[in-house]
Amino acid sequence: MALATASNAGSRDAEPAGTQPAIETSDLRMRYGTKDVLCGVDFRVRRGEVLALLGPNGAGKTTTIEILEGFRKRSAGEVRVLGVDPDDGDEAWRARLGVVLQSWRDHGWWRVGELLDHLGRFYRPYGTAERARPHDVAEMLTLVGLTDEARTKVSALSGGQRRRLDVAVGLIGKPDLLFLDEPTVGFDPQARQDFHDLVHRLSDLEDTTILLTTHDLDEAEKLADRIVILTGGQIVADGSAAELARQVSSKTEVRYTLGGEPQVHSVEDATRYVRQLFEEHGDAVGELEVHRARLADVYLAMVRDFESGQRTDGFADLTGETTEVA
Repeated sequence: MALATASNAGSRDAEPAGTQPAIETSDLRMRYGTKDVLCGVDFRVRRGEVLALLGPNGAGKTTTIEILEGFRKRSAGEVRVLGVDPDDGDEAWRARLGVVLQSWRDHGWWRVGELLDHLGRFYRPYGTAERARPHDVAEMLTLVGLTDEARTKVSALSGGQRRRLDVAVGLIGKPDLLFLDEPTVGFDPQARQDFHDLVHRLSDLEDTTILLTTHDLDEAEKLADRIVILTGGQIVADGSAAELARQVSSKTEVRYTLGGEPQVHSVEDATRYVRQLFEEHGDAVGELEVHRARLADVYLAMVRDFESGQRTDGFADLTGETTEVA
């Protein structure tokens, strides 16, 4: 947010928006005393991409996010966020970031609409012809489903409503890059679906880059264009949910009935198998289901293997290159 005072050096070395990824790290390292928390983290996030950063507690996710947000100085390595080193980020740079924390409990005496209007004023000087700031408060309340609570004091909101307000606070400045930390904790199923629709809108229609951390692996699979798994301070996997599933198991399970009799087959190429199945049997095929490994299965297998030391080699990313894991 644009509330903190920072150096003005950040905007001087920013490169044109269209030529840079939203986030880029190279050999990112962080040490607390004698403990290495990040051990050479390299990854890039494209503009408009939704990336889920997953990992067990203590993996280094929070440290990574705090470095990217400019709230913590790294021990070594290179970092660029929206073309700027976060250590040099100025007010204009901070105004382009949105942060939805896991919990936020200040300003309970403010009314919801008034709080968003007040916070939005800090972003107004940083609007551009391409991206006017801030969001209109009424529109923001509609987006997060709090229109009826506009005059309600924050302290009187339910837990789910408060979480919706947390999201609105992170979005009010119409950020180019949004950090979401466990964003749907406390949401009921309808609120969760509404939030998923909002994430897709931000990414698809407003070209907002989103970095998501969550322990809800089904949510990560639904929302993320790409998954990065961090464990032991290192990235151990990077790709779409489907690509990561193929790294763990090349087989896909195909279930169906043939003339009413149930059939189950594990195949290498499900698309080809199903096409041939219908060419051969036509309408005799019924109740078709295709199951690849779920992200939860992939995540647990990869984290278990790396933490147990069973796997210490690199993995093939979607470009076919190898990322080394020490």
